Amino acid sequence: MVSIKDVAEAAGVSTATVSRVLTNGLHVRPEVRERVLAAVERLGYRPNLVARSLRSQQSTTIGLIVSDIRNPFFTSISRAVEDTAYEQGYSLMLCNTDENPEKETIYLHLMQDAGIAGVIISPTRQNDALFANPNYPLPIVVIDRPIVNGDVDAVLLDNVAAAYRLTMHLIEQGYQSIGILSSEMSTGKERQEGYEKAMRTHGLVPRTEHMKLVAPKMEAGYEATLKILDTVEPPDALFTVNSLLAAGALQAIRERSLTIPDDIALVTFDETTWASLVQPAITLIAQPTYEIGKTATELLLQRIADPARPTRHVILTGQLLVRGSSAPRQRT
Repeated sequence: MVSIKDVAEAAGVSTATVSRVLTNGLHVRPEVRERVLAAVERLGYRPNLVARSLRSQQSTTIGLIVSDIRNPFFTSISRAVEDTAYEQGYSLMLCNTDENPEKETIYLHLMQDAGIAGVIISPTRQNDALFANPNYPLPIVVIDRPIVNGDVDAVLLDNVAAAYRLTMHLIEQGYQSIGILSSEMSTGKERQEGYEKAMRTHGLVPRTEHMKLVAPKMEAGYEATLKILDTVEPPDALFTVNSLLAAGALQAIRERSLTIPDDIALVTFDETTWASLVQPAITLIAQPTYEIGKTATELLLQRIADPARPTRHVILTGQLLVRGSSAPRQRT
């Protein structure tokens, strides 16, 4: 394995000079810097980040724990976190929990044992109490899902207001029988709250058989939508609380040979590549995913630098993108 000493000998400088070059330190002449970087590339040298962290007593790695990496929402956030961390000289450890609290706990212990600097997390409901503890051993920033009774840095969406706006759009387009696929996650509950608020505003009462509480996964969305479509009087519109549920709903609608929006309208949360490519394109609430990831990383790095600073909650607003899947209802 190539060492920093090998690089120093190849470049004709001291190991201290090599270290200053690799950490963007001052007082290195441009020609010396170029000579060191050329030697690094020629020899294929890779700095030992663990050893560097031990020497400086400060880790240069942060963690990101998401609930489902297949969800485009978390894919986009992961990119933003990595970009922002890299710009500040940090690397990223990414873990996926599949909504499993035991798996989440294992990853948290792994990150703690590895001595990472801090964690950004979309927490499972069962582990809320962990992060509500003010003495939790790692700096934490929560995304997507708030911590109940916990004073923790968080970057969230105003889910109730966004869901209210999305449901009001359907009602204004002439849809009155609106079903919903929700989830037990706090985001799902908040979005259902906004949906119900909009329905009450117009004196509409959702039918129980049109309301399904399911896991936030494509397969669950497919199965629940089939059950809704097979009711005696199916709804004329369907609201899903995330894009994976929407994909499952779309599959079920097509399997029943129904047409969107003539037979049933479809709206959801989160912009995806497919949502704008299918015909008709899907009306949705687009979350500022990149801003969520960037802001969460900035909050975490601030917390790492100043553990005693006041807690911050950043609440962002979604954008309603109106497309063909919720075109005005054609009455017969």
